Amino acid sequence: QVQLVESGGGLVQPGGSLRLSCAASISIFSFNAMGWYRQAPGKQREFVATIVSGGTTNYADSVKGRFTISRDNAKNTVYLQMNSLKPEDTAVYYCKAFNWGRDTWGQGTQVTVSS
Repeated sequence: QVQLVESGGGLVQPGGSLRLSCAASISIFSFNAMGWYRQAPGKQREFVATIVSGGTTNYADSVKGRFTISRDNAKNTVYLQMNSLKPEDTAVYYCKAFNWGRDTWGQGTQVTVSS
């Protein structure tokens, strides 16, 4: 079965940057897409970004221009580079593997943006 492990979260000041990593137990080439989602306290989990097998990326309007999703197939890892962070970006960030209807979620990594 597929396992996803997120890392890279932490506390950062507004305007700062973080890079999140999502390491998969199998080749990410096996998935039709990889994505990042986030969930703030008291709110529903929301879409952040996806990257499909062909390399096309999609972003939520709230992060477009600030966040970049990328992948390293050799390392079986997907990244989320987050720049110009805002307090409203504070959330638990989850990695998702889209596996042709049998999707897998990681356990999440906390990102806190505060001065």
